Order: sequence, then C-alpha cells, then structure tokens
Amino acid sequence: MTAKTVLIVDDEAPIREMIAVALEMADYRVLEADNAQTAHAMIVDRQPDLVLLDWMMPGTSGIELARRLKREPTTAELPIIMLTAKGEEDNKIQGLEAGADDYITKPFSPRELVARLKAVLRRATPQGIEEAVEVDGLLLDPVSHRVSASGNAVEMGPTEYRLLQFFMTHQERAYTRSQLLDQVWGGNVYVEERTVDVHIRRLRKALGESHQHLVQTVRGTGYRFSAKG
Repeated sequence: MTAKTVLIVDDEAPIREMIAVALEMADYRVLEADNAQTAHAMIVDRQPDLVLLDWMMPGTSGIELARRLKREPTTAELPIIMLTAKGEEDNKIQGLEAGADDYITKPFSPRELVARLKAVLRRATPQGIEEAVEVDGLLLDPVSHRVSASGNAVEMGPTEYRLLQFFMTHQERAYTRSQLLDQVWGGNVYVEERTVDVHIRRLRKALGESHQHLVQTVRGTGYRFSAKG
C-alpha cells in the first residue's frame, strides 16, 4: 500500500517539526508549508491525501484556506484537520462548518494526532472509490464508470453518477442538501440547494421502479441511501 502524504501547514517551525517526526514514524510522507499561499500551491502541485491546517496564521488564516479548498472542485474532497489553540465550542463549530473533517486543540499528543488522522483518512477513502460496490442488485463500477441494475445497464448523467457513487459509499446516513452540494458538486457556491432535488428526481428515474426506493427522502433533513425500508 502506498504511503499517504500529509501536508502540515503551520507558521511555527517547532510544531511542524514535532508533527513531521510523529507522522514519519507512523510511515506517512510529509510536506510542510508555513503560510496559506505556499500551502495552496503545494496542494495543487503535490496533491496530498490530507492537510493538517493551523487556524491562526499571519496573512490568510487557516479557516479562510479551508473555505477556499472546499469551494474549488479539484480540492473539495481533500480531508482537512484543523489545528488550533482555540478550544471554545463556537470556534470548533466554525472550523467544521468551513469544511474541516476534524479538529484538534493544541497542545496535543503525537499519538492522538496520528490516531485522529488515521480515522479521517479511513472515512475519506471509503469502499467503492476504486472497488465496485453492490446493493440489492444495483452495481456501480468506478473503474469502467458503469452502473447496472439486476444485470441491465443503467444510463444516467455524470452528476447523477457522482451522486449515486457518494450515496452507495456513504449508506444509512441522512445528508442535507447543503452537505450533498459540498460532497458531490464540490461546494460550488453558484448551485442552489433546489438543484439537488432535481438531480435526485433524475437519479430515481434512472434507477427505475426496482431500485429507486434506495434513495430515500428524510423529512426535515434531506436524503439518505438505504436498503432498509
């Protein structure tokens, strides 16, 4: 298995060094940046698997960089863990709303950091990104980019395909329209939440009577993919 690459973004060199040593001992490849501009260029060029991002930095803050990464389709699904000395609840919520996958408050132990990082990477690379995934006779094969139902090919548009792939690899959890926009459309701010409803209808129509029940409406929340009634 190829070693995962982690980008550490922190303006304090001793903290970067401490984290880098811990990650290298845990068999991660490490990149370092001391500001948001350098970090963004490295993310585009080197495509790390995860970013450890300090909240407070001179110039562009970590939270601003997180928002930017979640807005851009190419980096929208890049996992982010915020590092911060701020422990207050509202700051934690702000960080998560900006798109961070987890939040760790300084000071922290290297062991805790590595454990949290592993958990986020596990969630970020679910079954079905490269492997075919099958639910009740509905089969999605990401390698050939094909969907079939009970052995018959299912035709659908690229957005419906991405929506189905996200659902099939994140089953049994209810997602709001806003969360689906972030995950499937890459956080594109120009897409309205009603657009999700349109594509859900198209997806159900493509799946047909035999499988459209898998895409369930959750009243007051959004949508869920489930083989359970």
